[in-house]
This record gives sequence, structure tokens and C-alpha cells, in this order.
Amino acid sequence: MEMRNSERCILQWLYILVSLSVVYGRYTSWKSFAIYTNGVIYTVDPFDDDWDLHPEEAMVVDDHTGYIEYIGDNAGALQYRTDSSYVHDLGGNTVLPGFHDVHMHPLEAMTSLGGGCSVPSNTPPENMLYNISQCKPRDDATAWVLGHGHSIEYILEHINNGGRPPNEIIDEIMDTNPVIIMEETSHSVWVNSKALELAGITKDTPNNPGGIIMKDASTGEPNGILFENAGNEIMDLAMKSFKNLDEMNYDALLRGLEELRRNGITSVCDARTYWKRNHHDAWKMACDDKELTVRAVLGLWAYPHMNDAEQIQRLKELYTNGYNKNECFLKINEIKVYSDGLLDSTTGAMLKPYVKNFHLPGLDENIGMNYFTQKRLEVYFEHLQAFGYDKGFDFHIHAIGDRGVEEVLNAIEKTKEKGTRHRMTHLEIVNQRDIPRFQELDVIADFQVTGTYTLPDKLYRIENVVGESRAKNFIPVKSVEDTGAAVTLSSDWDVSSLNPFISIQHATQRGSQSISVKLAIEMRTINAAYAMRQENEVGFLSAGMAADFVVINKDILNIPINQIGTAKVLLTALQGEIIYQLDKK
Repeated sequence: MEMRNSERCILQWLYILVSLSVVYGRYTSWKSFAIYTNGVIYTVDPFDDDWDLHPEEAMVVDDHTGYIEYIGDNAGALQYRTDSSYVHDLGGNTVLPGFHDVHMHPLEAMTSLGGGCSVPSNTPPENMLYNISQCKPRDDATAWVLGHGHSIEYILEHINNGGRPPNEIIDEIMDTNPVIIMEETSHSVWVNSKALELAGITKDTPNNPGGIIMKDASTGEPNGILFENAGNEIMDLAMKSFKNLDEMNYDALLRGLEELRRNGITSVCDARTYWKRNHHDAWKMACDDKELTVRAVLGLWAYPHMNDAEQIQRLKELYTNGYNKNECFLKINEIKVYSDGLLDSTTGAMLKPYVKNFHLPGLDENIGMNYFTQKRLEVYFEHLQAFGYDKGFDFHIHAIGDRGVEEVLNAIEKTKEKGTRHRMTHLEIVNQRDIPRFQELDVIADFQVTGTYTLPDKLYRIENVVGESRAKNFIPVKSVEDTGAAVTLSSDWDVSSLNPFISIQHATQRGSQSISVKLAIEMRTINAAYAMRQENEVGFLSAGMAADFVVINKDILNIPINQIGTAKVLLTALQGEIIYQLDKK
């Protein structure tokens, strides 16, 4: 029997209504949701200036896509409940967007090249003989011995006070194996005579670009202290000796990722991807093995001693804006370049001489040094910030002294392309005239305040190096933020702790450069997401955003400031997947 037109129309409308109920209905059983209730959920929504005043109660995450479906009250969230949904009772705990850390070294931090060997920081070198004797070669009796952890300040004071050459201290207990000990900030190394011999470093060896070979004042012989790029080059030599380097890199990265999960960090920038040491391959392997539990942007290291044209071409070849067809959250679209060195060793580039003088070779004016001069920076910016259709690197630039900062800003001003998101990091001493330029040039300012040396009661250390007037606005977070510039906070792990709560607490305890807890949270979430070009995906919690979030045991917006650093991560989620839970393996 043929169906009448009226019956056909009725059935067609019924089919449409059923389809709509399936697609749009909140009660369908085919969709699975993770429902989080009874929480204190701070969205950090950039479109809501008062997000800190009215936390939400519940959140719903689509289990299939990992995106947030709903944020609001418990009643609204429970409407999404289906047979396959799971309700997580947050028990009054606090939820924040997953933390970002746009300057850290997760692979380097966990590399046990020295067999776990570390030497004490605040100890004169003559008192470290026992610690150094515990460092063992990994392979054979003539292999490199690596360690880390000493303070360059104690080494330099030892030399200034007429102590014996540092290489001879190590030679006393270890003269067959080449020994290299990386200083705690990684900006210099301490080596023995065998290491100098293998590297071909003699009294006649000149400083390499971006590096300083320290020499004995009376004999002219190298004394075992290699600053900046001179240390990097001898470390590269040591790395080449390890047959299982790729395996060691991968193991270190996996252990680093575990630490990130435990600390609620879901997005990072590797601030020094040594591509000659195959660091980028370790990240790719983690992606391929589905072990990459973080959104990552790699900052390819720019080697100051390489030929510019050759290096620029190689960096272009390494570029990717989404590795493995975006099967994981890995991008290689930043360049890490150093403008200068450090304040402690007087290698940071300053406009006027340091108060302290270590009489470093080649630094007669005592105003620090450059890895890359302003002119070379301009060349790299011009060739790499936009080198093809929808291709271009953002630059992550180390600048510590006021001259280093000014030269980088000058280079950006001369070469800036529309849409670039260059980020300058550290910014410890900034000339007052350069404070407004971050906002004017759309340059992101990234600061680290996790270390106790950044607090007012430790300011005397910086005053001893640069003088009181330049030290008074040390690490000017508030001054730069007040101009309207984009500002982020990061850790520089493992120079400082990767614990985000310590950085948030310290940011509020810095005298005239203090900021609010609210601002500090924004700098670790939405501002940092902007720096990583993912502010439309993560950085705040809202329907339609990816569910990267952290559950913590304290409402850090409503407790005494001095307790913020004691907060603990209870749960970390990446794209809706729980990747860490306290006391659960």
C-alpha cells in the first residue's frame, strides 16, 4: 500500500525531531561526560574582570573530545548525567586552569649525565673535594665525568682571593678522566686539565663568540672556568662521547614530564632545545609513543659560534607548527637566543660598568658581554620570524642586563613583523626608558620570581654587583605590567623550583614590584597561553575550551599570602584526561 503524503510528512517531521533530540539533547545516553561538582572553580576568564569574585561550582567535560561542555552550578551540571557519565565530587577543593610554564628546561633538569652527581652550591671549591670524588664516569676509566650544582660566586671569590687555579683542585683527585661540572645556573662550567686538553684549550686559545675562557692572571694558562658559550662547546664535546645519548635524553624527558604532571603544569616551553644534542628527537619520540602529557613548544637553541646562513637554514628545516599531524601537542616554532650572560658573573650586558669586577678576559670595560649582538639579532629576526606562508618563528630571548634588554628591543623595533609574539625573559635590570617599550612593541615580558634571591631581603646580593640605584627595581614585574604589556611568570626550572605556587606567592611579596595573587595566576595561565599562541584553546575555563585544569587543596585567592606556596596539586587533567592524581598511580 502506498503511503499517503500526509503520513509521509508526519513521519519525516518525527524523524527530524528525534534527530534533533539526539544531537542537542542533554539527556542522551550515547554521550559520556565527566561531571565535576562541589568545587571552587576559578575560570580566569579574560572576558570577565571579576572572575576571582564569583567562582563556579561545577564543570562538565565531554569525555570523547576533552572539551568543556558546561561551567556553572551543580544543578545545571547534573543535567548532563547519563548512564555512562561519572560524577567527581570535588569536596570543596579549588579548580584552576592548567598552569603554563613558558621558560623551563624539563629535559636538562632530569638528565643524570653525572650519574646523579651533584656538588653543593654555597661552598668554597677547596671544600668540595669529597663531593667531586663521588662523581663517577658512566662508561669506562677514561670517560667523561659530569656533575653539577656549584655556585660561580664562590669560585670567583676563591680566585680573587689568590686561591689556586680551579682546574688544579679537580686534578688533585681526578686527573685521568676529563671532568666537567656545570654551575647551578648552567652559565659556566668548571673543568679539570684533562678536559681542557681534550677540548684543545690552551693559553693561546681566544674567546669564542658568546664565551669566555678564564685564564690565570700570572701564567696566562686556562684555569678551568669556562663562561657561557665556551662552557656550552666543551659540554657538546662531552655529549658526543655518550653512545646512548638519545636513550638518556628520552629517559630524562619522561621523568621530567612526570614532575610536570605532579605540579599541575599542562603547557610548557622548552627554553633551550639543543638540537645538536638531539633534544628535539626525544620530544618527538615521546609524542610517537603517546607519552607526551603536556602541550609543548620547543625553543631551538641558536648557537652563537655557528655560521649564520648555515644555522638559519637548519632552523628552518626543524620548524613545525604541529608535529605528527597534530597527533600530540608538540610544536617546534620558537627560537631561543641569548643576548647576554648573568649578573652574578658580571657577564650580563650593562649600559654602565658593574660595581664588582672579576677582571674577566676580554671584558676590560666591565659592562658584560653578548652572545648575539644587536646586528646579528636583526639578521635572525629578519630571516626567521616569517620565512614562508603561515610559517615563522617566535623568538624567546634571554636578556638580563639593561644593555642586553635595550639592544633586543632595538633589534625588534627595526625588524618587527605584524603578528609576531616575541618574548623576552629574565629582564632583571631594565632601564626606566625601556619599560614602556614592551607594550609599544607588543613584546611579551617573562619574569622568574620563584627563587628566594628575587625577594627584597636578598636584594643586597644584587646591590653588591650592580649598585643600589640599579638594584632597586630588580625584576620589574609590576612596572612593566602597569604599562599594559603582556606579562608572564615562569620558573626556569631547574635553576629554581617548578612549583607554580611558590612563584605566585613570591610575586606578591616583592615590595614595590609586588602584584596581586589574581594577576600572578593570570600570568601563569591565560597570559602564558597567549605567549604560546593557544589562548583560543586553553588558559581559561569556559564552555568550548579544552579541559586542561588542576585541582588543588587550597583556595589560594582567599588564604594568607604566606601559605600559598604550601598548596598541593590533587589532580591534573590534560584535554579532559586525568594525567595525575595524588596518591594514585
